Amino acid sequence: MPSDTISWQDEMEHFLRRRTSYTILPTPPASANASDLRALLFTDTPTQNLISVIGACLHNLYDVRRAQGIFNDLRKSEKSALLDVRMYNSMLHAYLEMARGRDSEDPEMWLDEAWSLFGAMEDGSSQVHPTANTYTVMLLAWLRHGPDSAKPIPSRDQRDPPQLLRSMIDHQVAPTMVVADRALETSEEASEVIQLLSRAAVEMGLSNVVSELGMAESLGRQEDDPLDNVPEAMPVKRRRKVERISVLHGDDGSVVGMQATEDVGEPQPDVPFNLETLRKHLAKVVFARRALPDDVAARQKLLEESVYDVAVERLKHTTDLLEELGLSNKALKTNDLQQLMWQWHAKLKERLKAEIQNVDKQEHRLKNNSEVKLVDKRRMVGLSPFLSLLTPEKLSMIVILELMHMQGTGGVQHGMKTARALLSIGKAVELEYKAEMCKKHNIAIPSAGRAPSNGFFTSLGYRDLQSQRLVAQRFLQDTEEWSAEWSQAVRVKVGSFLVDCLMDIATVVRTKTDKATGEVHSEEQPAFFHTYEYLRGNKLGVIKLNPSIADKISKDSVRGTLHPRHLPMLVKPKQWLSPDEGGYIYNQTWAMRFKDSQEQQSYLRRASSLGNLELVYTSLDILGSTPWQINRQVFDIVLQVWNSGERFCKIPPVSNDVPEPEKPMNWDTDPAARVAYLTRQRTYQHNKANDHSKRCDVNYKIEIARAFLGDTFYFPHNVDFRGRAYPLPPHLSHIGDDLSRGLLLFAESKPIGERGLRWLKIHLAGLYGYDKANFDERVQWVHERLDEIYDSAENPLTGRRWWTKAEDPWQCLATCIELRQALNSPDPHAYECALPVHQDGTCNGLQHYAALGGDAAGAKQVNLDVTDRPSDVYSYVADMVEEQLEQGIKEGHVEAIMLKGKVSRKVVKQTVMTTVYGVTFIGAREQIERQLKERGDIAAEDCWKASAYLARLTLGCIGDLFKGAKSIQEWLNVCARLISKSIPPERAEEAAENLKSLTRRRTRESELAKLKKEQMTTVIWTTPLGLPIVQPYRATKRKQILTAMQSVYISDPNIPTTVNTMRQASAFPPNFIHSLDATHMMLTALECRTQELTFASVHDSYWTHAGDVDKMAAIIRDTFIALHSSNVMNRLYQEFLERYKGYIVPVAILKHGSMLQKHGIKPERLTIKSFPADFAKSSEDSAAIATPAQVEEATEEDVAEAEVVEEMEDVEDVTDLEAKSIQHKKMSPTAKQTAKFIAAALANAGPGPLDHKFVELSSLLPPVPEMGTFDVNKIKSSLYFFS
Repeated sequence: MPSDTISWQDEMEHFLRRRTSYTILPTPPASANASDLRALLFTDTPTQNLISVIGACLHNLYDVRRAQGIFNDLRKSEKSALLDVRMYNSMLHAYLEMARGRDSEDPEMWLDEAWSLFGAMEDGSSQVHPTANTYTVMLLAWLRHGPDSAKPIPSRDQRDPPQLLRSMIDHQVAPTMVVADRALETSEEASEVIQLLSRAAVEMGLSNVVSELGMAESLGRQEDDPLDNVPEAMPVKRRRKVERISVLHGDDGSVVGMQATEDVGEPQPDVPFNLETLRKHLAKVVFARRALPDDVAARQKLLEESVYDVAVERLKHTTDLLEELGLSNKALKTNDLQQLMWQWHAKLKERLKAEIQNVDKQEHRLKNNSEVKLVDKRRMVGLSPFLSLLTPEKLSMIVILELMHMQGTGGVQHGMKTARALLSIGKAVELEYKAEMCKKHNIAIPSAGRAPSNGFFTSLGYRDLQSQRLVAQRFLQDTEEWSAEWSQAVRVKVGSFLVDCLMDIATVVRTKTDKATGEVHSEEQPAFFHTYEYLRGNKLGVIKLNPSIADKISKDSVRGTLHPRHLPMLVKPKQWLSPDEGGYIYNQTWAMRFKDSQEQQSYLRRASSLGNLELVYTSLDILGSTPWQINRQVFDIVLQVWNSGERFCKIPPVSNDVPEPEKPMNWDTDPAARVAYLTRQRTYQHNKANDHSKRCDVNYKIEIARAFLGDTFYFPHNVDFRGRAYPLPPHLSHIGDDLSRGLLLFAESKPIGERGLRWLKIHLAGLYGYDKANFDERVQWVHERLDEIYDSAENPLTGRRWWTKAEDPWQCLATCIELRQALNSPDPHAYECALPVHQDGTCNGLQHYAALGGDAAGAKQVNLDVTDRPSDVYSYVADMVEEQLEQGIKEGHVEAIMLKGKVSRKVVKQTVMTTVYGVTFIGAREQIERQLKERGDIAAEDCWKASAYLARLTLGCIGDLFKGAKSIQEWLNVCARLISKSIPPERAEEAAENLKSLTRRRTRESELAKLKKEQMTTVIWTTPLGLPIVQPYRATKRKQILTAMQSVYISDPNIPTTVNTMRQASAFPPNFIHSLDATHMMLTALECRTQELTFASVHDSYWTHAGDVDKMAAIIRDTFIALHSSNVMNRLYQEFLERYKGYIVPVAILKHGSMLQKHGIKPERLTIKSFPADFAKSSEDSAAIATPAQVEEATEEDVAEAEVVEEMEDVEDVTDLEAKSIQHKKMSPTAKQTAKFIAAALANAGPGPLDHKFVELSSLLPPVPEMGTFDVNKIKSSLYFFS
């Protein structure tokens, strides 16, 4: 083995064995009124609302006085630490602009405010320190209003340039960054600032500063633009009609309707659409050429230019084109989806203008109301500041496109859930506003940094990565404008306002032909309507599309509804610099996908600031930098199939081709026939809706692929909360379905070589479904079918269509085409191949479990051990189930007879795969039911019974097979239960202090009961690469938001809620395993980059060029061995001991003594504590003290109850009635054993009431299960570990 290979393996193993740097934060407060550090880490919604109002009021100087009032209030409050330096800089800039002329009555006051605020930043009293942007703004204040300016304004705290330069040096801010700051609007201002600072530097004798500023000035001089002073060419013009829309107001000023009039006034000259659009885009390209040196980057920025502006142009063009063709009749116009959207937009933008003005007037009237207190006025979260951030034209397109895009989501046919829709639209408005802020200054984006010369896993290499990121992050933060995060309530209110306006004006004309008379009837109907549906037993408000609109979406072009954040990128994604800075250039995204969890966000920010995420960020950069292209040959075939409208290879037909079930004649008399018919009818409707949804999805994929034909593009990535990486574009990417993958090729091709050609054949056999033979047999299988392969490649639709019978037909077709081209080339081994070839894990979750536990038997089943041919755990379980079915047939079970011969590998595969991830019986039954329905050889009404029977058999067989995995799974589950029931030490100490000040027994007991119920601790662990994983499972607290359509209940992530103990426990094993497979993938990506291999992944499926598969296969094995040689389970145990040090659990946990003993917990090792520690016994308390001898007797009934609770815990809580009946249950041997366990645990607890006892969590955590005998290094010789 080469020495350099040994070197990187040693570096990686040493890195993984080091002590991981943990990210530890306080547990969220039980109350939103907390005033300590927790209040700053977990912001409450009212504070978040106020901060977002400041941002909205500062935009375009909408209401600076209101922003100033809120800002000053927050500065004086305990929340002042939440205000960052960019907010301070935004306030300074706003004050300066107000003094410049926006408030001509009192410019002195605004300038005084600016210099006073700067002084607070400079002396550190504001808890923030000046940045380059701060000094630029203050130098502009001197330039514009200093003693020598054209408009001098005296100020008491004014600083002159030498003072400002001295302050820069004291705060280590480079003068060159100041003169290049975004606050300088013109080159003249920049030149004047350079001269000011140069003179100050000369006076102060700072020759090095003079030299730096002189260099900056010379670099700032540019050659004359060749387009300067060149007049524009007069365009060819045409005349067009004008349609004017007027708003009708009621007596009270409210909007009551819209009126459209055509041909008003003289027809106006208009530049033809194509020429006008061309000129606009050329202007942008010219500007981008001046601002950015990279033409491709400029093109990506043009791609990310607001889709809403582009959509307006496209819809307008469609309207004009139909008008030219004489299709002015409204009924005819509605045949085109884009024409309809343009009609809505034309009306809606006018409606919004009027409504926003109306809202603004109402809020101003409220502000001027003398009866409302000043503080209350400032704290009001009105709509007008947020609605003013974007133009009515842009708001109009946002609501139209977002609603069209969301149809069919959330399990709602032809519609969407109201709450989700309102939140999404509000979020879209927020993101578009933030994107505009990013675009405002045309900032050059730093590309991904170079790989460190010392390798990723050395301390020098790690520090090199961190320093690169920090420099780039500081540059971007200094040049970007500040904007605040909106709360869920603000998003819902903005979304509700926009949707309400749209639903009021959007209509569609529906036509229907009378079959009897042939007469055509037309009716104008609402395009959207609000109603209620029952989903999973819950009544939910939904927004539905008119059926004619939903039908058009599945047929018409959807290019106009695609947002750049849904598209691939034309340049390498922006380097990940911080939790919310990376990926797309303008559109803000997060490095992690959160769902209503402020705690996850806080941990990610903290880990990033500590420098713990360098390799996670680098892995995402590597995944995002893989170049892709569209497979033109496959695309042409897909497009031909799509345009035919027929059902073909998972592409649904344009019209439903499955006949509707016929109602039986005995419908009214035979209940069984009635039930069977209703079941089939439900299945028919469900499949029909699925086909429609799939066709819409395929439509998006085809349009995106069509737009990127001939281009090289990239997929920016982020991770979910477990660390698994996903591409950000949701429609077309390699993580998608078979069609998506079949459409994609690597943009770079490499010589395939002899080994690569062999791997291409093995890959083809696997895609067809022949993947359980050894490699030689798979190659031979391909050789025997070369005639079919050639026919598939040459005549995919007119030949024998052999490829359509594959498990993954579109990927199979792409591989057939590639293999034919390679074999037909003059030198097949020199053929340049761009097709990704996969290496997939064998039930990867079980592979990790087997490696964690050293389970030799399990390792053989999932190909960790050396074998001659691949083991197939799914087929093995299917055979075990078949044996069980034979026994069931002998016993006369109807379901067993029904299932005979129908339990294939595919039927049980998903259940086997997800068993180690904690799948329940209900989940397993649903998985198996889907597979049985897909087979189609069992009647729909019998599928439920058959799947329930088969799920029981399958789960029983799996439990017998993977005992090693089960022990680790149980250990993880127990640890999570204990952690989620624990109380942090600071909360216990706080309660102890409160108890001292309380004299009445009842209030003291109430305080203690409250403490014991405060289960706020979630399960948190750190991956070997430093990513903190925070489980988000908490009780749901919903907040009611009143909207015009309905009361919307949203989950507010800022409201503290207790953890959901059962979900924390059941989800921990699968989440932990997912975090390990994510770490393995990232380690592989990092080493592939070092060895210059192209790399992509879909969780446990790793992709590279065919010629590089052998190299990647070696890396996969080495990284897996390194990961599992780092003592993963013991490191997790040690982290729990450190992270939850001092945490306590109420003594009631000892009721589960049998469970604790089963996992090796001995009563003598438990540490029992009393709170408060200096508890002074009163006469009442002394009666409550239990002696060790009395404990066993006192707990017998509790133990009997605990046994039943343990049995039922996963199903439901025990009711009071059941609890009473338990008291009379006879003690079992297990209950007696548990009682002795409790007595032994409390023997050395000391005196005091039992209710005041707590157990230290660290003493309760069970020891790690013992390792088995399997040697993980055997994987290096396993051919089929990943294959």
